[in-house]
Amino acid sequence: MLLVDTLSFSYRTTLVLSHITFRLDKGKHLAIMGESGSGKSTLLKAVFGLLEIDEGKVFWVGKELLGPNYNLVHGEHFIKYVSQDFDLMPFISVAENIAKHLSVFEPDLHQGRVKELLELIGMQAFTDEKVKNLSGGQKQRVALAQALAQEPQLLLLDEPFSNIDQFKKNSLRNRLFPYLKRKGVSVITASHDSADILSFADEILVLNQGKIEDHQPTELLYKNPKNEYVASLFGTVNVLPIKLLKTYAELDASLLVYPHEFEISSKSGLEVTVVNTFFKGTHYLIEGISEDGHTLYFVNKKALHTQTKVFLNVSLQLVNKRMTIPTDPHSSKM
Repeated sequence: MLLVDTLSFSYRTTLVLSHITFRLDKGKHLAIMGESGSGKSTLLKAVFGLLEIDEGKVFWVGKELLGPNYNLVHGEHFIKYVSQDFDLMPFISVAENIAKHLSVFEPDLHQGRVKELLELIGMQAFTDEKVKNLSGGQKQRVALAQALAQEPQLLLLDEPFSNIDQFKKNSLRNRLFPYLKRKGVSVITASHDSADILSFADEILVLNQGKIEDHQPTELLYKNPKNEYVASLFGTVNVLPIKLLKTYAELDASLLVYPHEFEISSKSGLEVTVVNTFFKGTHYLIEGISEDGHTLYFVNKKALHTQTKVFLNVSLQLVNKRMTIPTDPHSSKM
């Protein structure tokens, strides 16, 4: 339904987005990931029609969507954009903020729809509270409900849970994204938090300095990251010179390994000395140093004392899948 075709955008002389192309089908959820400044928010604004793009086009079901040079009112009625700046009216109630976005031709349905959305965002107790009295996280939830009031066909979410505390964030994600899937709403979520993405997005597009670094179905991208930049968006990642593993001692290559992918042995493998242990709730993240000074991170169910020596191994399947051999003609050979 949505096609973004070779979109480029600059702020004055600074190129922010370069030749971005992707499509999104009805009811699918695309996540946009990347470090701060990579262009995530700018891409959402360009799709919504807040920005006049330099090159390329945006289409919705074959119709070209035009920017502010062509539209007095930004955006399209079937697209809703939830930014980090909440467009709320502070001196009226939560219910009134939501209801003012409902159709004037169906006033009898307002009460039921408002109730449904308040339950979705978990704010039934704040129905009559004035928005000016709410916390930042509560305002963010009202902004979400407001955007959903008229059941958009495409929903653009820019860091949608950034102001919400962890407990509320988890429960809201678990209600919101399945709800949107049931309703057939197409969604693009820009987020730096992998917890917003892994369980809910159908595919991930990674931006790096305004260009597409990778674009794959969510599970494939996580399990087969293109490079360290992509893998690091999901947390700690090790770039392991594969020659540290004795089996591959003559091979000039590297391997991306998430901490949980190391297999720990007390007998053989890559020897590391524990230097730090970090409690992570369900496990411990262990920082170790190899004999030649490489810092590596792995996980263990129990804490390990400093100076403990352990051996790390990786599976042959992982080596075959992730090994990267330099293409530089001046690099050393096997």
